Amino acid sequence: MSAYLEVSGVNQRFGGLQALNDCGFAIAQGGITCMVGPNGAGKTTIFNVITGFLRPDTGHVAFRGRRLDGLRPQAIVAAGIARSFQNLRLFVDLTALENVLIGLPSGFGEAPLGALFRPFHTARLDRARRAQAMERLEHVGLADRAAEKVRNLSYGEQKLLTVARLLATGAELLLLDEPASGLAAGALDQVMALLRRLQGEGKTLLVVEHNTRVVQQIADHVLFLHQGHLMAEGTPAQIIADPALAEIYFGGAL
Repeated sequence: MSAYLEVSGVNQRFGGLQALNDCGFAIAQGGITCMVGPNGAGKTTIFNVITGFLRPDTGHVAFRGRRLDGLRPQAIVAAGIARSFQNLRLFVDLTALENVLIGLPSGFGEAPLGALFRPFHTARLDRARRAQAMERLEHVGLADRAAEKVRNLSYGEQKLLTVARLLATGAELLLLDEPASGLAAGALDQVMALLRRLQGEGKTLLVVEHNTRVVQQIADHVLFLHQGHLMAEGTPAQIIADPALAEIYFGGAL
């Protein structure tokens, strides 16, 4: 039986830098897997490979037994995988609602000829899309901020908005790149609770995270990357208790 997500033998070189070195692992469906490791370990690079932003030199990625080799990012989203970015990549001069609308799959109502020849049908589809976007905002606790421009949202609200936009894609596997970074305690607790809730609703999450408190509280399984290679994996307790990994990660103590 094939793994839900399988990364096998991936190598990625940028000039003289070996960013990924025979990197391989498997993700189980329905869990929260945290990916940890020191800066430069290859965590964001493997995200880019999985989601089609990079084509690896060798190796492959498979999702539900289907090889994703050579697919564009849009096709990978359509296959059921969506990701966030460290720098959020939100449209700050658009509203929160408009940002989520952009994440929804394209429909007939976006075609100029459709709007011209079937205006009532197009208007009905547009209303339906706005309702869907509002549902995603409500899901992350931002319904009352729908009309606010993103630049006026707090950093914590912007983090939640990135999750709402991921949900808009309909993807079942969500890759989140440091969703808790830079958050104050209250916002951090809100994000962790949201991730656990999404898991309870049937989503599978792969999360790059540096905050060991977050890893301990949300992870079912942990992957430890070092120099582009999977060095260890296990439960949060197993990884945090390993003195060799602690030395690599923090120079002595996790």
